[in-house]
Amino acid sequence: MTLDLLAIGPHPDDLELACGGTLARVAKAGARVGLLHLTRGEAGSRGSVEERKREAECAGLALGAEVVEFSDCGDGALRTGEAEEDALIEVLRRLRPELVLGPPTPDRHPDHGRAHRLVEAACFYAGLARRGRPEWGEPHRPAAVFHYMLHDAFEPRFIVDVTESWNEKMAALACYESQLYQGSPPRGDLRPRQPETKVSSPEYWLAVEGRARHYGLLIGAEFGEPFASRLPLAVSDPLSLLPGGLR
Repeated sequence: MTLDLLAIGPHPDDLELACGGTLARVAKAGARVGLLHLTRGEAGSRGSVEERKREAECAGLALGAEVVEFSDCGDGALRTGEAEEDALIEVLRRLRPELVLGPPTPDRHPDHGRAHRLVEAACFYAGLARRGRPEWGEPHRPAAVFHYMLHDAFEPRFIVDVTESWNEKMAALACYESQLYQGSPPRGDLRPRQPETKVSSPEYWLAVEGRARHYGLLIGAEFGEPFASRLPLAVSDPLSLLPGGLR
């Protein structure tokens, strides 16, 4: 299988929080979308590895992804060495995405910055003929690598209108019952109480919507998701940049 877009996240739920609306939008438009989680969230304060895997698969289905895969880069001390690069190179050559969405530069969680460096390196090395093994397939370098926003804000190079795919994003986030705030537990719920974290708070849930509304407002939309690009974006038709296209 080859993909149009591969989104790569440090932990299950990072992709859905950062760019779930974008992933759902392009999938609804007919693009082949895949999700790769670099860890299984095994060092997280809440939820088991098995729970987080099920939640990630549920979220991928809600977003319309054709592929949901996991790597083993080490949650809580994400590794960025040659072995991890090779594992990602194999995925890139097998799935051959034209576009990769990856983590931002240094962020609140140290794993995010490490994942950024790993994705940048692997996307470049995947195009080198003498790197990797022949059985991984022909060299392949994605045409573009963009970076989504997680915790720390940055000045975006572009913002995607995700108004029409907001419900799919919310459905994907609802899959992460062990991680994200899902409302008050029902009366009589006897399950063990899990540690409180930043992302499990109701305030964080409100912040997710608030950020999307803020970036949507900047482009005249209800909801938006911001992205960064290391290089300038090429535009062949400036009129296509007008809101709604050329009227």
